[in-house]
Amino acid sequence: FYDYPTKKLNMIGITGTDGKTTVATIIHKLINDCAYIGTNGIYYSDHKEKTPNTTPALDKTYPLFVDMINKNIKTVSMEVSSEALLYERVKGITFDCAIITNITKEHLNTHKTLENYIDCKCELFRNTQGPCILNKDDEHYQEVLKNCHSKVYTYGSNIDNDLYFKDVELFADKTEFKIVYKNLEYKITSPLVAMFNVYNLCASLLALLSLGYDINELINNIKNLKISGRLESIDLGQNFKVIVDYAHTPNGINKLLEFIKSLKYNKLTIVFSEPGERDKSKRPDKGYNVITNCDYAIITSQDPRNEDPMDIANDLLTNVKEYNNYEIILDRSEAIKKAIYTANKNDIVLIIGKGSENYQILKDKIIEFCDIDEAKKHLNNLLQKIYRN
Repeated sequence: FYDYPTKKLNMIGITGTDGKTTVATIIHKLINDCAYIGTNGIYYSDHKEKTPNTTPALDKTYPLFVDMINKNIKTVSMEVSSEALLYERVKGITFDCAIITNITKEHLNTHKTLENYIDCKCELFRNTQGPCILNKDDEHYQEVLKNCHSKVYTYGSNIDNDLYFKDVELFADKTEFKIVYKNLEYKITSPLVAMFNVYNLCASLLALLSLGYDINELINNIKNLKISGRLESIDLGQNFKVIVDYAHTPNGINKLLEFIKSLKYNKLTIVFSEPGERDKSKRPDKGYNVITNCDYAIITSQDPRNEDPMDIANDLLTNVKEYNNYEIILDRSEAIKKAIYTANKNDIVLIIGKGSENYQILKDKIIEFCDIDEAKKHLNNLLQKIYRN
């Protein structure tokens, strides 16, 4: 009916436990005539819309693909979640390039076992006719490699990769490092911070290089990168940092905290929770990990769906009953307000779990809510109050 639109587009599929949105967005922003489909919505040309799934179903994407072609879009940078692969939301799409960021234990409420989860991720590579871009530093690299039926390119920290990085210097507002590709060395200065974004950027660059893009043009465009809701600093002139991040998986939170703790600050306050009707077994470890790695934590509500938010909060507190550096404020707006209003000079307020998402799922309804907007609102009110005094 749609005349096979994906055959007329350069389809890049990105999967992995963490980093899909960042990699897909980097690719979208590094090249021209590129559409983005993923967690943050659908963007191309003058078209912008939100989507209920990271990877929408085919009845949603196919008319969009036709519209993209009509608007001279050449490439689609598309997040491909494990659930999308399981429920066949991309069945029939043959990708011209496939990327994997990493695989850690996640979504077992859906896949039941880690083996099932990995096999689902590998489905993307079994249906890719072009380059397969693999993270050689990931512990499940070999399992993915076995499922690749076309040319494989690898990235990582060792010299046996097609593209590798070295001499990484992490700063609060930028990252400097070198990449080596085809025996040539290039210096990178990226506005994306933290070590995990070195991997995300290398994955994006290698994918585009494997498709024939010019390395110097790509590197020149890196300075313009900004990923909404990913380590996003909210700065209205206050004397402390407010950072919003999407981190919600155990690995994602670990990597985020590793970076945050490398910064200089007086006190770290984290606002966090766990979504309802998801893998409950992760909650005790998540609560312990956050609360033992910050000065103060505020446990709140995050898409509780049909679960009682207090039950979720209590699950998060299972392994930290003897600690006293936390409180529960189930109203997410009030939790963000409390964290901001109690911050002092050189403190960090870290709000995690939702990133730039603009909704909360409560029972059978979806309400408008965005951590970034809430942080700005409360910061603005605080600064006006200080100014008036």
